[in-house]
Amino acid sequence: MTREPLASRSNEATDGGRWETRHLGLGTASAVVVANMIGAGVFTTSGFALADLGTAPRVLAAWALGGVIALLGALSYGGIAHRIPVSGGEATYLGRALHPLFGFMAGWVSILAGFTGPIAAAALAMGPYAETATGLRLHTTTLATVVILGAAWLHAVRPRAGTSSLNLLVVAKGIALTGFVFWGAFAIAGAGRPPPRPPAAAFDLGAFAVTLVWVSFSYSGWNGAVYLASEIRDPERNLRRALWLPTLGVGLVYVGLNAVFLAGPPEVLAGRPDIGSAAADALGGPRAARVVAGLVVLALLTSVSVMVLSGSRVLARLARDGMLPRAIGEGGVAPRTAIAFQALLCVGAVWLSDLAQLIATLGFTLGLSAAATVGVATWLRHNEGAEAVPIPGHPVVPALFILFTVGSSAFLVTRSPADAALGTAMLLAGLPAYVLARRFGNAKRLSAKNSR
Repeated sequence: MTREPLASRSNEATDGGRWETRHLGLGTASAVVVANMIGAGVFTTSGFALADLGTAPRVLAAWALGGVIALLGALSYGGIAHRIPVSGGEATYLGRALHPLFGFMAGWVSILAGFTGPIAAAALAMGPYAETATGLRLHTTTLATVVILGAAWLHAVRPRAGTSSLNLLVVAKGIALTGFVFWGAFAIAGAGRPPPRPPAAAFDLGAFAVTLVWVSFSYSGWNGAVYLASEIRDPERNLRRALWLPTLGVGLVYVGLNAVFLAGPPEVLAGRPDIGSAAADALGGPRAARVVAGLVVLALLTSVSVMVLSGSRVLARLARDGMLPRAIGEGGVAPRTAIAFQALLCVGAVWLSDLAQLIATLGFTLGLSAAATVGVATWLRHNEGAEAVPIPGHPVVPALFILFTVGSSAFLVTRSPADAALGTAMLLAGLPAYVLARRFGNAKRLSAKNSR
């Protein structure tokens, strides 16, 4: 297949709606990444992982390795984001670098696995924590629906207030989580040496690899800035920094958080979806559990808000590129139709999904999409040179990211075939959707953009 060169970077900057003006600085772009990352996964995954791996050190090792993999991905994405500083993420990169089909498939994955599923997971995870924080009996799915619709209303009707409040919430969340880590460290030190525990089962590499898939879902969001790239000021300077700096910081916080979460008795924590409040209760009693639960609710609210913001931009970009009805990409100071459509998808997922299965399936699907994007970044660098696509540590950094991501996904296929099959079905469902988009939509616009 013969392809024309990609458009020059000066033509890639902003070709979208009125909301695509470069008004976001490095701080807000970094806040988007932090809010995207700190969601349902970090407050639920370790309970499930502990049940599979058996010991806290093994779970912590998975979190540390997961952070390294996320950082490798952020450094690799920085190269292609530098080359194509346009909103839309993987959908834009693969569509413009390869073919509209690949762009649509990546966008399909982003819509369902990158945003709809994680938004639903974060909103669902909020229920048990909100019950602990308030002492009230709450209907989890109803609460999740209200939270999603509230976030959609805020970003559609008051978009500036939405981004301003996001910065404040992320700062508050960062301070609170860091404070919790220090409190936990003092509580653990004051508790003395834990009682001896029976020997753990032999290390299982397959279970560890599957845990990495779960952990990768918790780290997903390290690429959050690329979905708003058209709105970031001075992208040559800020876009790559907004990927790797917050990823490094969140990775350190994650390891600290999980060291505290896993300090309690394994028999109490294993399999718990609300491991944060369970660990706090074990360390400091019911009052500590309520405080930590409130903190988690704040973190999940921020996660839902920022993913509604970012996911709607992917939908709007696909619509403007002709892959979805153009009406979805329309709006005034915000892509309101895309926000409403995103909210409806998320509410549907809330009422149809199981939290544990969501995490495994989404981690598998998102990992494959990210690996494909990093592969395209290295291909572009090979064709256009290091200056056009700067990737620190190339080729080792992108190669390691692809190796770890694809390898852990392969283990999931053998150990949890149902979750892998659901993720594969989600991906393949994009093919007939693409055919319909080509038949009834205006997808030729994207081909025209690719040949400019």
